[in-house]
Amino acid sequence: MSGQLRLQVALARAGVASRRAAAETIEAGRVTVNGSVVREPGQRVAATDEIRFDGELLSIEPLRYYALHKPRGVLSSASDDRGRPIVTKYLPDDAGRCVPVGRLDLDSEGLLLLSNDGPLIDRLLHPRSELPREYLVELRGRPSDAALDRLYAGVELDDGAVVSGKPKRIRRPASKPDLSWIGITVREGRKREVRRMCEAIGHRVERLIRVRFGPIRLRELEEGSIRPLTEHEVRLLYHHAGLGLEGGDA
Repeated sequence: MSGQLRLQVALARAGVASRRAAAETIEAGRVTVNGSVVREPGQRVAATDEIRFDGELLSIEPLRYYALHKPRGVLSSASDDRGRPIVTKYLPDDAGRCVPVGRLDLDSEGLLLLSNDGPLIDRLLHPRSELPREYLVELRGRPSDAALDRLYAGVELDDGAVVSGKPKRIRRPASKPDLSWIGITVREGRKREVRRMCEAIGHRVERLIRVRFGPIRLRELEEGSIRPLTEHEVRLLYHHAGLGLEGGDA
């Protein structure tokens, strides 16, 4: 979304100061908008306005939001010193400084969001958000009903954490009779959580595809393809995070 922002939010986004400190800076008369001193932190500005702090021109980067179908073997990172392929290579040239919203394992695939909206990313990834993450999982073997009940009730991982999910059987053709599919929704986002949960009930994960992240779904997005989120989808993310559309409390 590229609409207008409150001036103090724009300064915070430009890295001048926190929103609270930016408000004090504005009230002190150190900020001009299109050549005029502004002392009201709540004044609305656009990315096209000329905003200066102590005479220095600021660059206010528009907010960007994307959905990527991450292929297997691509790193959920904005850089890698080992030269491995990274998800930011799929961004359009004008995407700015977008980063992954969380991560998918190197050997996992599916929906990954990318954005430059720091406050929203932080809120979505906070454990208190309990953001639902839904996966399609191809397993070695066929889990029993009792094993799926264990996933629902909670299993203990190798680090002592007890986690649970909402599993369901999925009828999908398997290339071999010793493979099966389940769907599972989790809310914690621990490292390799789904793989470790399945291993805890005795089944190795052969393929893992994320199909939903909060209110956003993978749907028909092809592997390796990226698209901007719609305004409605961005609003859904902000609503889930409990934020106003400028990154403040709703």
